[in-house]
Amino acid sequence: MMTSAGGVKPELIYGLRKVTEDAARAAYVWIGRGDKERGDGAAVDAMRSALQEIELEGLVVIGEGEKDEAPQLFNGEIVGQPGAAFKADIAVDPVEGTSYLAKGQTNALAVIAIAPRGTMMDPGPAFYMEKFAAPPEARGKIDPNWTTKKKIETLADILKKDVSEVAVYVLEKPRHRKLVQDIHDAGARVLLYPAGDVAGALLAAIPDSGVDALMGTGGTPEGIMSAVAIRALGGEFLARLDPQLQTEALAVKAAGLDTSRWYKVDELVKSDDLYFCATGITTGLMLEGVERTRQGFKLQTLMVTGSTSERQVLTTYTQE
Repeated sequence: MMTSAGGVKPELIYGLRKVTEDAARAAYVWIGRGDKERGDGAAVDAMRSALQEIELEGLVVIGEGEKDEAPQLFNGEIVGQPGAAFKADIAVDPVEGTSYLAKGQTNALAVIAIAPRGTMMDPGPAFYMEKFAAPPEARGKIDPNWTTKKKIETLADILKKDVSEVAVYVLEKPRHRKLVQDIHDAGARVLLYPAGDVAGALLAAIPDSGVDALMGTGGTPEGIMSAVAIRALGGEFLARLDPQLQTEALAVKAAGLDTSRWYKVDELVKSDDLYFCATGITTGLMLEGVERTRQGFKLQTLMVTGSTSERQVLTTYTQE
């Protein structure tokens, strides 16, 4: 049996599944209720409580943090079981897409990513990053500084597709108007979604998912978590810090971070000994959302284990 850092086995992924499922179930109560703070807070409490049952000492590198003014799962917090053999870096997003949870919209997820201690990039005060994700065939073959048109044409050649068949996932944000026009001008298709940064990146990295690439700027936490899963899957993921507010830009500059540099996936996470779980809260392209049954809940979770390069989607039926 293969083991990972600190003697932890790949079966750890099944324990982490419960962490995201507990968070998703707690968030479910708040779908469509117009209160993103209470929905996020419920998921945070559930995720942190579930982490106490996992045999690892986790340092929260990417957490709720300053952006969400969270009292728990904040950057720098130690979670899990202090003193456990497996010392881990943790990235969490108990509700990826809080606004869309509150509105009852698509693609909200509960997400956690785990890497050995010291191997996960700490982006400091950077809340946003520009991203490019694509399937394994594209790894190392796309220059992120190319024009959108050249990226798409090169990707089409790599995937042996006509440009008109290339589908690019983009978050539906005002900042992406030019990007969307550039994709259309290149002759490719745009898949616009109001949320689902993690789902879009993972689908882009999974061959034959119907999504060939993700482009555009989204959250840094989502980017780091996506990098963990995509490195484990062998896909391509590139990222550049891209502050969206003046206060963020000033903080990033003060921290000495370079906003012109594109990071490769193996710079964002420097290990193959990785674990990633995402549970659907609201139904999206990648996962079904939480459903209440007569006995309890139905939940669907994507689990990725880096040491085995396995990807599993598990549907769980719980009883209350």
